Amino acid sequence: MSLPEPPVAAKAPHRIEQLGRVRMDDYAWMKDDNWQQVLRDPKALRADVRQHLEAENAYTKSVLAGTEALQATMFAEMKGRIKEDDSSVPTPDGPWDYYSRYAIGAEHPIHARRPRGREDGEEILLDEDALSKGKAYFHVGGASHSPDHALYGWAADEQGSEYYQIRVKDLATGREVGPPIESAYGDFCFSPDSAWIFWIWRDENARPAKVFRRPARGGDDVLVYEEADDGMFLGVGVAADDSHILIHVGNQETTEIWLIPAADPTAAPVVAEPRRVGVKYGLDHWTDRWVIRTNDDGAVDFKLCVSEAAVPAKASWRDWIAHRPGHYITGFAAYAGHLVRAERVDALDRLVVTARDGAEHVVAFDEEAYALNLEGGYEYETTLSRFVYQSPTTPRQWFDYDLASRERTLRKTQEVPSGHDPSRYVARRLYARAADGAEVPITLLMLKDTPQDGSAPVLLYGYGSYGHAMEPSFSIRNLSLVDRGWIWATAHIRGGSDKGWGWFLDGRKEKKPNTFTDFIACAEHLVGERYAAKGRIAAYGGSAGGMLMGAVANLRPDLWGAIIAAVPFVDVLNTMSDTTLPLTPPEWPEWGNPIEDPAAYDLIASYSPYDQVGARAYPPILATGGLSDPRVTYWEPAKWVAKLRESTTGDAPILLKINMEAGHGGASGRFDFLKEIALDYAFAVWALEKGWAK
Repeated sequence: MSLPEPPVAAKAPHRIEQLGRVRMDDYAWMKDDNWQQVLRDPKALRADVRQHLEAENAYTKSVLAGTEALQATMFAEMKGRIKEDDSSVPTPDGPWDYYSRYAIGAEHPIHARRPRGREDGEEILLDEDALSKGKAYFHVGGASHSPDHALYGWAADEQGSEYYQIRVKDLATGREVGPPIESAYGDFCFSPDSAWIFWIWRDENARPAKVFRRPARGGDDVLVYEEADDGMFLGVGVAADDSHILIHVGNQETTEIWLIPAADPTAAPVVAEPRRVGVKYGLDHWTDRWVIRTNDDGAVDFKLCVSEAAVPAKASWRDWIAHRPGHYITGFAAYAGHLVRAERVDALDRLVVTARDGAEHVVAFDEEAYALNLEGGYEYETTLSRFVYQSPTTPRQWFDYDLASRERTLRKTQEVPSGHDPSRYVARRLYARAADGAEVPITLLMLKDTPQDGSAPVLLYGYGSYGHAMEPSFSIRNLSLVDRGWIWATAHIRGGSDKGWGWFLDGRKEKKPNTFTDFIACAEHLVGERYAAKGRIAAYGGSAGGMLMGAVANLRPDLWGAIIAAVPFVDVLNTMSDTTLPLTPPEWPEWGNPIEDPAAYDLIASYSPYDQVGARAYPPILATGGLSDPRVTYWEPAKWVAKLRESTTGDAPILLKINMEAGHGGASGRFDFLKEIALDYAFAVWALEKGWAK
């Protein structure tokens, strides 16, 4: 078919010499040297870069003009599956029930409370939708009431840059107390005595670097902790029994936790167990002991230890729940009389309840593929725990579970106003055999009458990094493809933790190529089992999953009828060599350090999508990004698209869509975000119908 002429990006050869190796980058000019300022103020973007991105957006809009009706229809379908005046299940805390709710038509929620156990007496704590008016982007990160119920704090980002501003309001007067906290991370906590707020400062390179303490009602900030290693992330929180304030320090392979006694919140923090490279641990205080979740001593899928020491150093740890290979302990929640641990076995979740006397029982479900997640509460002295159950066919269900009586109380089922009949669909679990013999799970969702003869279009979704598992969850979005006869397939590839932490370790650093070949093996298995046909598969992934998209486009362009790469991390070698970027030092444990390690340089260069673009007949590709994205910078997809267009030997369209008013997560409103998803899906439908892969 005839398409308009795409923008032609200028080429300005840039020579890079590193570790005795030389590479050329013709499109390095797309990176604005003033990118830190652009994060805070998108209007500061250099004029020539803005002109190029706007030309790319106009080209994409022109090429996909014929899909606008389909986009609008899909958006209406997705929106119709959302209960517009939805509300959360109230979470009790002392005299109040806390919850959030949406007004009809609102993009953002209202945070509220009412007297415990009652339906009246609502107090509005925060109206996000009102605060968002007149702003192109608005996102609330952390939001919480103080333990004495007198204050409410929230962190808001108005650029998508993830630089948050924290404000605190006196709930009695409705007025803010003290000036806002600037340049903050979206993570904060009140001290258990409600006197202090602990928050994290982001430096000029958007990294969390320091923890401060400020009087909750306003006052001077005091430095509590400063992290010297650029490669570490920071977090703050409070122990389940309110005994300590916790400072979390860590990256993908190493953690360290510092303790501040709640009885003396101005005390200097004390380290629990000093960091050791490769050792991860998390801990919580369970009345008279610490519970520690760790991979120490070769516990690849983690174990639980206990310690009665005031400061739980490694020497005081005693094994409690032993490590069992294949039983990945993903986390735990402590209550006064019980501890609930979450486990994942062969890509399925379960909860195990342990009483103080050691008695255990399991909470599990029987569907072939499902997701089961603990939902945190405020109260420690309770026998009630809340979990959320869902599957590809079953909408989310919120249960209150009595840990002592084992009684389940269904509190809410996700409503689908336009209607949803689970009996129309079938979810299946398949296994693809990788080249090295690994069995890679695939979760399918399709209509029951979908033919298994290769004629159905397939969307194959993948991520495969950082140990993030792709849970078999319910999605109101995916149904807009499935209801059109598509098969939605999720590939649980290595690099994620779907089959345990070892599954993650087998897809990182020198084993990173397993992620890409696993995804290809899943596609080939679907073809072999006649769920799909070569060239009739749309591959879809975002962020590090976008890197996956770039890699499989280079390795097997013939398999795909379309590729959607959302905020794709594709310029891996250049990004991992730029220490000014927010995530570069923290992510060397994931990818390797190409600045100092020749082997890491060569490995990354061998799969980095931007560096491996070559003379191939690429399928239709849609790459998206956000101008204010601090995680995957806008120039990565922009450079990649320019190089793809220059190199492809085919005539399939290669498109770029940059949201000029958002960051990594795209549009911030619950409906505006769906418009971006509708564009992605309409592109997939359009590309497969046009059939460039034939």
